[in-house]
Amino acid sequence: MAGQKKLVYVCQSCGSQSPKWMGRCPDCGEWDSMVEEAPRPQTKGKVSSGMSQATSIDNISLAQEMRLKTGLAEFDRTLGGGVVPGSMVLIGGEPGIGKSTLILQVLDRLAGQGSRVLYLSGEESPQQIKLRAERLSVHSDNLYIITGTCIEDFFEKSEPLKPDLLAVDSIQTVYTDAIDSAPGSVSQVREVAARLMTLAKQSGIPVFLIGHVTKEGAIAGPKVLEHLVDTVLYFEGDRGHVFRILRSVKNRFGSTNEIGVFEMKDSGLEEVGNPSRIFLEERPQDVPGSVVIPCIEGTRPLLVEIQALVGPSPLGMPRRTAIGVDHNRISLLVAVLGKKIGMELGDQDIFVNVAGGLKVDEPAADLGIVTAMMSSFLNKPVDRDLVMFGEVGLAGEIRGVSQPDMRIGEAKKLGFFRCLLSRSNKEGAIVQKKMQLLGAESIQDVYDLLFK
Repeated sequence: MAGQKKLVYVCQSCGSQSPKWMGRCPDCGEWDSMVEEAPRPQTKGKVSSGMSQATSIDNISLAQEMRLKTGLAEFDRTLGGGVVPGSMVLIGGEPGIGKSTLILQVLDRLAGQGSRVLYLSGEESPQQIKLRAERLSVHSDNLYIITGTCIEDFFEKSEPLKPDLLAVDSIQTVYTDAIDSAPGSVSQVREVAARLMTLAKQSGIPVFLIGHVTKEGAIAGPKVLEHLVDTVLYFEGDRGHVFRILRSVKNRFGSTNEIGVFEMKDSGLEEVGNPSRIFLEERPQDVPGSVVIPCIEGTRPLLVEIQALVGPSPLGMPRRTAIGVDHNRISLLVAVLGKKIGMELGDQDIFVNVAGGLKVDEPAADLGIVTAMMSSFLNKPVDRDLVMFGEVGLAGEIRGVSQPDMRIGEAKKLGFFRCLLSRSNKEGAIVQKKMQLLGAESIQDVYDLLFK
């Protein structure tokens, strides 16, 4: 019919478009994700895009980077040293994990330094935000609150204020009148984020976005949202634990995989300056299946406890449960133990856990996992003053890993006197007083050193 509005079907997972509805997205394979939306209207006339002129790279002046310190050292660490002017930071996490609490504390610190900060909330009323602010002892004349969901109204009301920093909670609740689709849809999230990015780059105002997380653990909305921003931070943690991990998974201005550690209290989030000591303070003494490994998170060495429980299985198919480490890595290491030293664990239930709710995904944890499983299976504890790190190959060899000196130094600070590592790492490591280095070429050497 003439004048009838043309509709398209857009995948809410990847943003793929189709002229007709399909049960499964042809691009990402997600089921029941195609939603009917109106296409973006074509803009008539010339619109300023803010594009710069072509310039030779040798003629571009590199001004000294001035980062804005928030006053929360753990938060600044994940950003690479502070907030970069004109940057856009996306913070994701599960509901109730503390995202709004964190951003309100950050804004309070910045407002206390004299910056005019503006907080847009599309989920709460001003009174609800004030109640949280009273609990967190947030009081500042430079912290302004706006509630609403229309991005055009937000820009209009924020213009007279001329803020130094913006925060949007959350990006899925904000919409633009230029698109006829519901807030949180792919088109709305992409368009609103693009407008905020243009504002950040043209004005130099840093923008913080808070994003919801799906049941799969990814930030809701299209992946283009994560590609668009400069920094992506994931707020991790278990509600059963008091510790929260702020992890940087993308950062154009600093190291990725950097973490900040916080403790959730009634008065808000409190920084944990020495997380290694916190994670090890409840480690049991002389208990089989418990070992300590020094891992590297970004630029920070961190000591964590790996626990393993191995026992006969009453089931036809033994269980393999891994919390904080890769499940497939456990199966691989079990196969290596059976093939190379004859320790058959095929009929055993195996449970591996990283204490404190942390996640360790680097290969340097292999030696700790293998030793913990051997210790539990043989019912022989590992010496309390021993740490270990190294990658285990399919041939049973112990391979060297990066930054061994930093790992050994962190272990020495916390009172460990011996370190088990690969021969290659031992030969290249800096000799430190009161720290004995034990080199191993294979898991057979580890078995002979610790359990034979």
